[in-house]
Amino acid sequence: MSKLYIVPTPIGNLDDITFRAVKVLKEVDLILAEDTRTSGKLLKHFDISTPMQSHHMHNEHKTVEAIVKRIKAGETIALISDAGTPAISDPGFLLTRNCIENNIEVECLPGATAFVPALVNSGLPNDKFVFEGFLPVKKGRQTRLILLEQETRTIIFYESPHKLVKTLGDFEQYFGSNRLVSVSRELTKLYEETIRGTVTEVKQYFEKKPPKGEIVIVVGGKNSK
Repeated sequence: MSKLYIVPTPIGNLDDITFRAVKVLKEVDLILAEDTRTSGKLLKHFDISTPMQSHHMHNEHKTVEAIVKRIKAGETIALISDAGTPAISDPGFLLTRNCIENNIEVECLPGATAFVPALVNSGLPNDKFVFEGFLPVKKGRQTRLILLEQETRTIIFYESPHKLVKTLGDFEQYFGSNRLVSVSRELTKLYEETIRGTVTEVKQYFEKKPPKGEIVIVVGGKNSK
């Protein structure tokens, strides 16, 4: 039966892919990849020869309709992103929604995503949390930070390395210098690192040691211990 598979891929360490993910990627008719060059290395490593097609944030609005037609015609298609679970700060939502609206079965496999290990190893309360992803760069940024200042649940952000210190500075301004924070970078990779402390302490650390790699910031909620 034709369907859309959402398939998580490793965020760093290739050993984190599941047996089931490899099996699905070998059996589907087509793989939709955020960057075919990046995904090509993964597929080659696991001896997967399934055809690939580019599907990313710049073309997904144009390609969704054609992909839905192919699935309705009988094809089974898998969607992957460069790393982690598609649709989590990556393309995937539009295609998933359109498939559901067209009564196409959608199945999401469990697998790697960066914010879960970052949250768990932060030491901050994880019974209730809110995922914010990337903050607005300019428009709406201040409004969002003012709103989040009152958030009592643990807050999770994604950030690029060259913006990390600036973002921590914003947290210092809006959340206070003593708000607890944990910054994880290069998760599952050779130079994986997690730095914990107050916003000011962590900001000072990365001012002295400019970060590299993918970054997850976990911020304690207001009044969290």
